[in-house]
Amino acid sequence: YLLSMNIFSRALHSCSSFVSDAEREWTGPFYFIQAADPQLGLMKGDEWQEEVELTKLAVEAVNQLRPRPRFMVLCGDLVHAMPDTPFREGQERDLKAVLKGTDPSIPLVFVSGNHDLGNTPTPRTVEQYCSAWGDDFFSFWVGGVLCLVLNSQLFYDASGCPQLKEAQETWLEEQLSRASSSTHVLVFQHIPLYLKTPDEEDNYFNLQREVRQTLIERFKKAGVTAVFSGHCHRNAGGCHGGLDMVVSSAIGCQLGEDTHGVRVVVVTEDKVVHRYHRLQQLKERGMDHDLTELL
Repeated sequence: YLLSMNIFSRALHSCSSFVSDAEREWTGPFYFIQAADPQLGLMKGDEWQEEVELTKLAVEAVNQLRPRPRFMVLCGDLVHAMPDTPFREGQERDLKAVLKGTDPSIPLVFVSGNHDLGNTPTPRTVEQYCSAWGDDFFSFWVGGVLCLVLNSQLFYDASGCPQLKEAQETWLEEQLSRASSSTHVLVFQHIPLYLKTPDEEDNYFNLQREVRQTLIERFKKAGVTAVFSGHCHRNAGGCHGGLDMVVSSAIGCQLGEDTHGVRVVVVTEDKVVHRYHRLQQLKERGMDHDLTELL
């Protein structure tokens, strides 16, 4: 299972038979789990047992949900150690060991973050990530919904790998041009477009205004319903012009008033409803009853 977990993203992207044609058709409501920033090592640097235990709690909570989620997506900063720095290998090894406990019926989808690739990624750091976790951008279908996983670091600073940025741009344009046949289009990326409003000032936790405005227009034109991100280590976001920007807090270190948690996302034919759940709450009580009723 660890092997299949490692290549899950790559298989979805490169093997058309991995997802049957039936997944392109709407068959009824379903839900998935969005998580972000386990970021092993952020809390204490040279020791990451607390993040290991929190990730284990997340896995245990998700495993006991009924019905099962269709998948769980981790929206970046899987570990804290940057590429080619001390502790990187150990953090990745320990995170994989915990995630191996995920029930095999729940596919894992990995999204690259700035700590996974470096703040200024290079072809080498992108290849290292892809070797460890799967492709840095790809698409897949589930239950009639088109899901796009993006490498947001290529939007933020691609000065070290301009050709990779161009490759993602070409691919993304092709994907968005074909999106009209889907019930919904969902985007997963590490860095949010914005934290509160589309016209907010640039800062470390959002994409630059010029980049974000271009993406927002492209996403709206293609009918994207929601963009799911992490990076902020607190819950944020907002819906503007029909596009929902969902920023979820972390499994690991918190930088605001939220607690360690994950987001339950219910997809119905006409809407996408989501709510952040504390890990302990999710393990003890499951998802909120009103969300279950939507299924």
